[in-house]
Amino acid sequence: MALPIEFITRTRALLGDEYEKLEAALLADVPVSIRINQSKGTKAPETSKVPWCDTGYYLPERLSFTFDPLFHAGTYYVQEASSMFLEQAIKHFVSEPVRCLDLCAAPGGKSTHLLSLLPEGSLLVSNEVIRTRSNILAENITKWGNPNNIVINNDPEEIGRLTHLFDVIVTDVPCSGEGMFRKDTDSTGEWSVANVNLCASRQRRIIHDIWDALKPGGLLIYSTCTYNTEEDEDNIHYIIEELGAEALAIPIKDEWQITGALRYDHSVYRFFPHKTKGEGFFLAALRKAPGEITTLRPAKKNKKEKGKAALAIPSLVNDWIEESGNFRFELFGDTIQAIPSPHYEAWQQIAGQLRVVTAGIRIGEIKGKDILPAHSLAVSTALNKEAFTRVEVGWEDAVKYLKKEALLLPEDTKKGYVLVCYNGFPLGFVKHLGNRANNLYPQEWRIRTGYLPEKLILFPGK
Repeated sequence: MALPIEFITRTRALLGDEYEKLEAALLADVPVSIRINQSKGTKAPETSKVPWCDTGYYLPERLSFTFDPLFHAGTYYVQEASSMFLEQAIKHFVSEPVRCLDLCAAPGGKSTHLLSLLPEGSLLVSNEVIRTRSNILAENITKWGNPNNIVINNDPEEIGRLTHLFDVIVTDVPCSGEGMFRKDTDSTGEWSVANVNLCASRQRRIIHDIWDALKPGGLLIYSTCTYNTEEDEDNIHYIIEELGAEALAIPIKDEWQITGALRYDHSVYRFFPHKTKGEGFFLAALRKAPGEITTLRPAKKNKKEKGKAALAIPSLVNDWIEESGNFRFELFGDTIQAIPSPHYEAWQQIAGQLRVVTAGIRIGEIKGKDILPAHSLAVSTALNKEAFTRVEVGWEDAVKYLKKEALLLPEDTKKGYVLVCYNGFPLGFVKHLGNRANNLYPQEWRIRTGYLPEKLILFPGK
């Protein structure tokens, strides 16, 4: 990896004698880490833990995650270890149910983490401004299985019009990416001082655009994966001085080897790969000044239209999810969606003004007298497994299913919709017709490569 000369000069001036250690670390192997999904009952691997994350684990090597059915079942997420430090900010400052916005959320690492961290009764709204990336975000959140989410595809300025809707906003802002150089060596060729300054300016604009959506007294978590002070300390100082926020101290342990501020005297947290086992990362937690809160009211739906939709939804779907009384069912065309009741009003507010990609649980599609169960139902933690015939498959058949190939089910399998499982975890549905089974795995999510490893080494302890 050839580091840009200006990057070397600037970072050497920033770190002094420590720079040589950083450069040596950038030439070393990239650590591999995962977070397990405890809500699905994933077993912890017998490997070392990520110190600042209760569900984070390092793996001895990068594995063929594409060919691990449990990865597709949402039992764990492959995430860079340093970014899991978000957990400490949430645990120390969020103790009651909140409405939380993950503003720059794709591909979904922090959103899936937030879904595991936020107190019960919370709602997570995950946004991605780029349409194609918002679909990837929706896929990863769907696989994680927590129904208390809404995925949107909007500019920050559009979201900022939802005055005081959110108690917490997480902004992992687009940055120059210096902290990911060793993970993506091609990114060094795209780096420049001009781009650093452009990113810093864009980050301030993003915070301005979203600021009104954060309640007075609310929590803003700002993070980047870069080293320079323009995008880190300088922007935190700007938010404090221009927007009146207060930087909050997050309790940390000395053995984590987290670095404090390199400029000003605010509480900020830096990860350097020569000191911590992870990539470059920066995080600060800020409290918005208290003040009067504006309450938004959703537009009322047409009662007659709402009644028609309710009558059109077959009662059968109540059996498909556990504690169905905690959901409100909505019909969009022929698609049935289940919205958690405590978040119904927030969903109305958001759906009335923003582009919703997905929300709650997509239950299924009405086809004549039949209901085609949706894949999001299969991988949801709210699924009632007892409502469907289940078939356990081995690794080879599981991979065939994920490639959307035909499966041969046992002869005694009942006809109808069958839940395909691997190691007890649902992978999705097939429709068993007796002589064959139609694979209902989403076409756009299928494994596309024809390659198949001779042996798959899964992470230990699973």
